[in-house]
Amino acid sequence: MESHEWREHTAEGPRYYRATHHGERWTILSTLKTDPDWEKLDPAAIPEDVWRALRDVVWRKYQRRRCPWERVVELDKLLGDEPAPEGR
Repeated sequence: MESHEWREHTAEGPRYYRATHHGERWTILSTLKTDPDWEKLDPAAIPEDVWRALRDVVWRKYQRRRCPWERVVELDKLLGDEPAPEGR
């Protein structure tokens, strides 16, 4: 299981995200800094900007050899973007 975390600044305050990849499935959780409980986001209702932020996190981890190329390709397909060739 892989876990990726990032945060965004919103009008409500810092919002934290945690995405896990397990069994070819993504699960994304979110919380505000002031809220101790994590909220599971509905996979069908996750906004595209959250998927793009996750793709950016995974891309940066891939560049540091901390994540496999397949995760980047999987997120590109999910977003409808054409993945880069295997040669990178």
